[in-house]
Amino acid sequence: MDKNVLIENISKLKTTELGIARIKRNLNLDVDVVWYCKDIILNPFSSIELKGKNWYIMFNDVIITVNKTSYTIITCHRMKKVNK
Repeated sequence: MDKNVLIENISKLKTTELGIARIKRNLNLDVDVVWYCKDIILNPFSSIELKGKNWYIMFNDVIITVNKTSYTIITCHRMKKVNK
C-alpha cells in the first residue's frame, strides 16, 4: 500500500483514552496527541511504512504505530539508542 493512503485518510486518525495516556507517558507530552501524530505523519521528512496490519511512521527518534484499517493510533515511543 502506498503511504498516500494514510495521508489521504488523516482525518480518520484517532486513539483511545488509554492510548492518549500511554502516548503522553511514553513521549512525555502535554499536548493533543492526535494533533501531534498528524503533524508527524504529514511531515515530508517522515518515513511511512506498512507492515502487516499496521503503519509505522518514523521521524527523528519517534515511532508511531497506526492500525491500517481503523486508523487508530496504537502507540508512540522513542527509539532506543544503541551504545557502541
